Amino acid sequence: MANIAFIGIGVMGGPMARHLGNNGHSLALYNRSPAKVHSWLEAHPHLAGMARVAATPAEAAEGMDAVITCVGNDDDLAQVIMGRQGAFNTLPRGSVFIDHTTVSATIARQISVEGRAKGILCVDAPVTGGQAGAENGTLAIMCGGKPEAIEAARPIIDSYSSRIVHVGGPGDGQTTKMVNQICIAGIIGGLSEAMRFAQASRLDLDKVFSAISGGAAQSWQMDNRWKTMSEDSFDFGFAIDWMRKDLGLALDEARNNGASIPVAGLLDQFFAEAQHLGAGRQDTSALVRRLPRK
Repeated sequence: MANIAFIGIGVMGGPMARHLGNNGHSLALYNRSPAKVHSWLEAHPHLAGMARVAATPAEAAEGMDAVITCVGNDDDLAQVIMGRQGAFNTLPRGSVFIDHTTVSATIARQISVEGRAKGILCVDAPVTGGQAGAENGTLAIMCGGKPEAIEAARPIIDSYSSRIVHVGGPGDGQTTKMVNQICIAGIIGGLSEAMRFAQASRLDLDKVFSAISGGAAQSWQMDNRWKTMSEDSFDFGFAIDWMRKDLGLALDEARNNGASIPVAGLLDQFFAEAQHLGAGRQDTSALVRRLPRK
């Protein structure tokens, strides 16, 4: 079993840390808001003997076999890894760093270079599967890094994943996550218009779902969001604010690699409209709110 520092005990990180503890790994926990760590410990008393609270990322990482991060954005990640109290100041040579944050490919590559100089194996490993996947230990993880880094990380991330794919070198995990988000945004955009079209046509939405969800139009979003969208229920799931952050990363990367993604750009504007309607913290399916209901 490994000694693991987990940085970022939030909606996704908290369940991942629980799976690690349940699988027998020892944990050092750090969160910018310490109350979240204490709440986690109260919710998992059976793991209290296997987990300690760290005051800084550097304290969490000292002497550990691995550091895992699941934080907010590029700046957050840079601070907890390469800042004055960052984990790379104390993480031993030969250890592994695994980042589950959705960030830019640029910072993933930068951290990989920093890690190589310190003898640390680095994996950029964004996830898909949402909170439910984290809770159930069924996340799909797209990994960028050198083969030896992936193999070092695999026994650890097996604890909370159902699929681990090594997609390429440093940063490629993050660019693959951008592909994922571009696909999801397009599906939600089409689903929103289909929903409003069906409502304007006075169709029975349950029967429409039954008719089309078994064919080529089927998607995870349709299976899991059609009913809630028809009920104007959006207070759960992956927030529009987060999708806008992710699409921003994809648009920035497209400017770097020369890809043309005009639909993603248009959908980013649509999500911005939904934010202005107050839907920023609601599920991405709240995109339908920007369309009038007839």
